[in-house]
Amino acid sequence: MNAAQSRHVAREPLAVRIALPLGVLFTAMASLATLCGVIADSPVARVELPAPAAALAIPTVEVDARPAADPCADDAVRAALDTGDDAGVIAAFGGGAAFREAVANGNAPCVSLSDPNRSWVVINKQRPLEPASFAPASLAEIGLSATTRSNELRPEPKDALESMATEASRAGAGTIGINNGYRSFGLQESTYDGHVRDKGQSGADAVSARPGFSEHQSGLAFDLVACDPRCGTIEAFGATPQGRWVAENGWRHGFIVRYEPGRTGTTGYAPEPWHIRYIGPELAQAYHDGGFHTLEEFFGLPPAPDYSH
Repeated sequence: MNAAQSRHVAREPLAVRIALPLGVLFTAMASLATLCGVIADSPVARVELPAPAAALAIPTVEVDARPAADPCADDAVRAALDTGDDAGVIAAFGGGAAFREAVANGNAPCVSLSDPNRSWVVINKQRPLEPASFAPASLAEIGLSATTRSNELRPEPKDALESMATEASRAGAGTIGINNGYRSFGLQESTYDGHVRDKGQSGADAVSARPGFSEHQSGLAFDLVACDPRCGTIEAFGATPQGRWVAENGWRHGFIVRYEPGRTGTTGYAPEPWHIRYIGPELAQAYHDGGFHTLEEFFGLPPAPDYSH
């Protein structure tokens, strides 16, 4: 048998070659169908979920819904306000510190910091006197050596100033005199105009209040001088024993140094250790104890470095 013959003899018929793979395929499919049937008939294992835990009860929160106390609703506060008793108002609030806190936090709507009749009035370049022509109901002449004819104050600060001067003398600090006390709107007008002529308006605004914006017009502020034996100038007062004593002890008599060094950005004025302002003993102590340096920060008011126009 030659090579060609052996090749033809070895080849299987076509039908055999097709039937063999088809048989294998049908056998596999039958096995798969059987297997799927077995799986389908088998029961599915049930997964038991844990029982839910008992819900925890949320504790009840007790909310204190009581409204904040309104000092202005107090009968004693209203009565003192009606009679013009500033010390009585402050006492009814619970003292100087409590009064300041209530006012600064906006919890004292019955207290006006713009009322020029009150010892707590705040006057600055943004807060003029209302009305601009205000004059105190009563004035009394100060019993100290005076270097001008403006030697009057309201009776209460006048008495406190004389008491302070007596104590300073007894303490060995020397004699205190008065340079300027109350100034009317008209007098403040001429005073300010004189500064404008000498220094120009911007220079005048740094050292003198415009008419209607001066603490002197309230009858609660004054300028001091040292008198040993002759009275000196206001500019020299801060460096004298009298000036140092007043800066340290004036609060005990109801006074503060209104324009301290380093506070021009708040007050709008250059330092004036001679310019003293009466706010009453209770508020002056709260001012001192709280470490305050301006009435603006004391009462939570914005700075007033300049006039609005």
